[in-house]
Amino acid sequence: MTDRLVYWAYALGWAVLKHLPERAARGLFDGLADYAWRKRGKRVLQLEANLRRVRPGLDEAGVRELSRAGMRSYLRYWMESFRLPVWSRERVARDVRVDGTEHLREAMESGRGAVIALPHMGNWDLAGTWVAQQGFPFTTVAERLKPERLFDRFVAFREGQGMEVLALTGGGVNVIGTLARRLREGRLVCLVGDRDLSEAGLEVSFFGEATRMPAGPAALCQRTGAALLPVTLWYEGPVMRARIHPEVPVPPGEDRKERTRAMTQALADVWERGIGEHPEDWHMLQRFWLADLPVRETVGEAAGPRPGRAREAGPEQAGEPAAEASGS
Repeated sequence: MTDRLVYWAYALGWAVLKHLPERAARGLFDGLADYAWRKRGKRVLQLEANLRRVRPGLDEAGVRELSRAGMRSYLRYWMESFRLPVWSRERVARDVRVDGTEHLREAMESGRGAVIALPHMGNWDLAGTWVAQQGFPFTTVAERLKPERLFDRFVAFREGQGMEVLALTGGGVNVIGTLARRLREGRLVCLVGDRDLSEAGLEVSFFGEATRMPAGPAALCQRTGAALLPVTLWYEGPVMRARIHPEVPVPPGEDRKERTRAMTQALADVWERGIGEHPEDWHMLQRFWLADLPVRETVGEAAGPRPGRAREAGPEQAGEPAAEASGS
């Protein structure tokens, strides 16, 4: 029964919200965000705990205001994603502004292929739609949702925006091998990569504390010669901004694991700067730093629920097995 209710809740969102006037839809989701913020449930409290690391100088009133803005940003992601199927190409071009496109074009024109790696910022689906509309269809990874019909709808939605979506499990496809093949063909892969608290994750420093991030983006680039391009996203009024940062180079040295770790730390450094500038648009409502986890949960814990992103319907966990399964 619960799975059916979840499915119909999302189906209703897709069916109804795209027909609402823009102002009404935005007002509705701002209201939902404020309601959740006032309730101070565990997600909001965890968001505030994370934001204290990002802005350690804020007093409690400042943290509360920042978390309110964070909840509004998070619900804006959902509002836009529900309405995205009816956005025109002109609307996407108008409402997405991207700096650093030369880094992407250079990598793709060279025939090397590229991995775009990004954190849980802004609206990943909208950014992906923009990338595909620039003539760069790409491949990403999604872990299966329950109910199955909901997963199928997420996949159909993303494929309708020009994305190839690989199911992380149960799809009869070698995910890592397929990603590597796409890169060797000179194509584009997009992965969310700022959280992997399992033992497969690589420990990095983030805002001065230890966490783990997926090895996959860096490992895939070493394996295939593709460019590793960090991206940050944030909202600026009615517009979503994005920055494609310069390529993270493969460092010298014979130890592949250490090279992968150094490249993953370089990604973390770029994302730290971006999140530090726009903390309200980092949608991290789960425990993130190792210090926040009981010892028993540091092994095997994956990203918390966020359908449409992360473990539920996004690409981040493709990074987890990449270094291990590929032997790289």
